[in-house]
Amino acid sequence: MKILVVGAGATGGYFGALLARAGEDVTFLVRPARAAALRERGLRVVGREEEWRVEPRLVTADELREPYDLVLLSVKSTGLDRAIEDVAPAVGPDTAVIPLLNGLAHVDALNARFGASAVLGGVAKVVTVLDGSGDIRRLAPLAHLAFGEQDGTVSARVERIRKVLDGAGIDAPVPADVLTAMWHKWVFITTFGAVTSLMRGTVGEVYDAPGGPALGPALLDEAAAVAAAAGHPVPEEERAATLAVVSASGSPMVPSLYRDLAAGRPTEVEHLFGDLTARARALGVATPLLDLATLHLRVHQHRVTAAAGA
Repeated sequence: MKILVVGAGATGGYFGALLARAGEDVTFLVRPARAAALRERGLRVVGREEEWRVEPRLVTADELREPYDLVLLSVKSTGLDRAIEDVAPAVGPDTAVIPLLNGLAHVDALNARFGASAVLGGVAKVVTVLDGSGDIRRLAPLAHLAFGEQDGTVSARVERIRKVLDGAGIDAPVPADVLTAMWHKWVFITTFGAVTSLMRGTVGEVYDAPGGPALGPALLDEAAAVAAAAGHPVPEEERAATLAVVSASGSPMVPSLYRDLAAGRPTEVEHLFGDLTARARALGVATPLLDLATLHLRVHQHRVTAAAGA
């Protein structure tokens, strides 16, 4: 199976490195600067008392010439439009595209460009970051990639892909309804992101402040209400798991959204929060706290954009 991984960051780079280490035919589509760094250092995975590297096969957008069997699309939503155009030569009539973004707006964009039959749903769960050296640093052992056909069919291509992912040591379940799984991840990531970004602190800093313990449950209630109104209610065990993450005294945890916010970088505010609150309005669900988080992140985004244009 010929596999193209779009992006070689903390998520796509990690899954791609696992696949390459397992001997799969993997190529990474990267920007020229990232390509130069990877040619010099290799693609390295470090942390949790291990360090290993692969020599990645690399391609830049102008070099793509032929379709691949599987495309793993792992980019920030802010780069989605460009990534879709860059990857177009790699998507043929038999190509399966699995996006690893959070939220759901990207599925609509990919369906419009390549057709819904080419696009699978995907939910990635890893705890990795790209460090200052460009290496992928593992912070936890999780390597989970749930995926499936948008209509819930367990197709022959899904079985082939699952076998490849399993062989690389990637936990690759096929949920009965992958779009529901994506909604549930969206509820988790917006709750986690809103708690930390609104209060500008780690989970523990928020939770340990007077009044802090009430914030996580209130945000989760709003996000879960949107999912339920859309036909994807969050099971109690998943609600409990989310609350355990955002209601932990002393926890140093923050999502990548918060790290981007704190570093003055662009965030995925529209893809994660703007789209969710717009759907809430359309469904008649009140989300005052999520609206506030969206506004907070939009102010930051405008500031970043203005600085970049100065």
